[in-house]
Amino acid sequence: MVKKTILVIGTYDTKDEELNYVCGCIVAQGGDVLTMDVSVLGDPSTPTNISKHQVAEAGGSTIQIAIKSGNENSAMQIMARGAVVLTSQLHASGKVDAMLALGGTMGTDLALDCAQALPMGVPKYVVSTVSFSPIIPPDRLAPDIQMILWAGGLYGLNSVCKSSLSQAAGAVLGSARSVESPKADRPVIGMMSLGSSCLSYMKLLRDPLEARGFEVAIFHATGMGGMAFEVLARQGYFVAVMDFAMQELANSMVGSVINAGSDRLTGAGSKGIPQIIAPGCSDLIDFVGWQETPPKYADRPFHQHNRLIKSSLLRPEERRTLIQDIATRLQESKGPVNFILPTQGVEAWDKYGEPAYDPDGLSAMVDEVRQIIKPPLQLTEVDCHINDQAFADTALNILDDWVAKGVVQCEL
Repeated sequence: MVKKTILVIGTYDTKDEELNYVCGCIVAQGGDVLTMDVSVLGDPSTPTNISKHQVAEAGGSTIQIAIKSGNENSAMQIMARGAVVLTSQLHASGKVDAMLALGGTMGTDLALDCAQALPMGVPKYVVSTVSFSPIIPPDRLAPDIQMILWAGGLYGLNSVCKSSLSQAAGAVLGSARSVESPKADRPVIGMMSLGSSCLSYMKLLRDPLEARGFEVAIFHATGMGGMAFEVLARQGYFVAVMDFAMQELANSMVGSVINAGSDRLTGAGSKGIPQIIAPGCSDLIDFVGWQETPPKYADRPFHQHNRLIKSSLLRPEERRTLIQDIATRLQESKGPVNFILPTQGVEAWDKYGEPAYDPDGLSAMVDEVRQIIKPPLQLTEVDCHINDQAFADTALNILDDWVAKGVVQCEL
């Protein structure tokens, strides 16, 4: 087995003992480590592979400037910039196979940036005193980040925090040994959906797409799924996308934490990847299921999907605003965009007798799409529901036309 090298990141002036312990765990299990010190004031007990001086210089500054910056936040921002640059370089040059970072709020803040600098499929673990905390906004999280609570780890090595550290050491090394990073042997179509009951078109599309020689990767539009989709799109991983679930943008519009960040619906366009778009779930807002619904939305119809997530409805004018945002993002696309408009409903609960049935809201959305989706965006209107066979057939026909014209490649 090829020995794997783990990049271990932390503030060695305050967590020297803990960082050395986790490095020892990795080495004892047959791995290698490459250590990076991101502290500002103090020094490690023994030199690290990458010193704090190198980190600051990579961030376009010096340790002296960081110290004189006035406060710990500005100082750590300097270190974060340098750590991101070095993390990316080390992986690109094949010197590290995974990263493991330790920290409280300071170290975690920096570690989140480093994790986002690594491609999907590169193991990235953060041992943090604030793992899973609501103080971490969703858009700071790399789509495939792993976190473990650093229980008892605020100050000093002890038997409680050793449990967290040793687990993390084994997990990151095991992941580095076993991971199959995304390397497609067929052209990949990226698809967005919300579950398989709310939006079921995937059941009608996956087999026909695979029969055409494509691999289909379907992402769950609950925030992290949209982030992963955008990351891979920006990496040029898809030959085309079928982005048919829009409620992450609606969630962002109203301030729900269940969102995919500010760059949703921009990754494929920025790379010129052909996009087939539809306004699936453009009527919904998702909220955390175990929290009280914000008063502004409490009087609206809602669907309690489970104990984790529930959905409320957008008003007609809010749906118009959402479509305007979607159109603005799509207008920046460098590749072809075909917007499919299903006029009979946009998700399973948007039917007569279901909790999201709102003819006025649907009419407003349809009207806004007709007004605002203009060339170079192409509009294809279909008199059906988004989960109907006619919708799936329309999407396949658009793709087939693009393949025939050479717009979409069906071979790698």
